[in-house]
Amino acid sequence: MIDLYVYGADQVCPSCVSFPSTKETASWLTHALERKYGNQVTVHYVDIYSPNGEEQVQFAKRVLEEDLWYPVVVIQNEVIAEGNPKLKTICDRLEKLGLGKVIDHEATN
Repeated sequence: MIDLYVYGADQVCPSCVSFPSTKETASWLTHALERKYGNQVTVHYVDIYSPNGEEQVQFAKRVLEEDLWYPVVVIQNEVIAEGNPKLKTICDRLEKLGLGKVIDHEATN
């Protein structure tokens, strides 16, 4: 199982006003990745102004200090996307980490 983190805030970043909010992105990714990979990926929303645990605190600090465009998508401490993440980019990275697509047995019958 792989944990995917979506860092951001309730307020959309000033440079990203036309993009979905971080919470909307986390929700969208949860559903899209669940359809594709089943329960192999867990999506976590992290508010950069109230992170939990040292790792989240450090990464939230990085988002703020480096002026990253949120939502920032992180897998294994690596920024995969920021601003307006593309599903294909995220899936490519997940598959490089060894995830396989879930086969829909009902669709094949």
